[in-house]
Amino acid sequence: MGDAVLELDGVTKRYGGFLAVDGVSLVAPRGKILGLLGPNGAGKTSTLRMILGITPPDDGRILLFGKQPGRAVQRRLGYLPEERGLYRRMRTRDTIVYFGMLKGLGRRRAGRRADALLAELGLAEVADRRIEALSKGMAQKVQLMTAIAHEPELLILDEPFSGLDPINQNELEAAIRRLAKGGTTILFSTHTMSHAERLCDRFVILRKGKKAFDGTLEDARAAVPRTVKIEADGDLSFLRDVKGVAALTPPPEGSTHWEVTLARGAEPQVVLAACFERGIKLTRFDSSPPTLHEVFVSLAGGDDEGTEP
Repeated sequence: MGDAVLELDGVTKRYGGFLAVDGVSLVAPRGKILGLLGPNGAGKTSTLRMILGITPPDDGRILLFGKQPGRAVQRRLGYLPEERGLYRRMRTRDTIVYFGMLKGLGRRRAGRRADALLAELGLAEVADRRIEALSKGMAQKVQLMTAIAHEPELLILDEPFSGLDPINQNELEAAIRRLAKGGTTILFSTHTMSHAERLCDRFVILRKGKKAFDGTLEDARAAVPRTVKIEADGDLSFLRDVKGVAALTPPPEGSTHWEVTLARGAEPQVVLAACFERGIKLTRFDSSPPTLHEVFVSLAGGDDEGTEP
């Protein structure tokens, strides 16, 4: 792909006899947000470590801006790790300036960049406050600023919303959208499907080291069986024999809704029509498309044997 910022081609990583990443390929186009999703032990952390050049792949190829990971491309990357790491006794503005200079900015430019980011993310009033005196939400915003102080072309975010309250989550989401709109490519690893569903242009789902899915939200929804949730006064067992119904799940104990799994290509209206023909009075009919959470459970669910070293 001509506008690809990041490409993985058949990448494999082993730790002794443990196969952590098994032939994964993906492409992150310029200015897009790519979600890297998967349960614990799926290979996300190992994949990120290889992209960052911390560990090399055993097989396959990784290209960043058309080059292999290494010092030649490091200054074009930004990274927000899951484990936060700020110097607690440093002042907020000094912290951002310091990380900007580590990535090649001169002191004056790093200072201007720090001031702009503090104003943009609403922390200008705490510029001289020590990191240890900031709330968790404020500190997380500062951590993001240290990752983008040098205006990276590719930003890697590992669980950026962990532990944040809803207000700070919304502010961080807005900042991420602004970065992508400005042309930054973002690789976003998370367990929180609601954030991924709102933010990402595309998704890659890993399961046991292998790629289980690669595509848009619409592609993801089409990859799993469509379901309809209904409630009614009476028995709905007759729906098992309706053409277009692949499976019928009766209400579990403590619930009143039936779940109808449609055959591929069937529309929810076949269930509605069958109920009307029988004179069934429906009290609920939900044919909403599956959420990303439901897609994730379908494509990446099951046992998680082993965990990443």
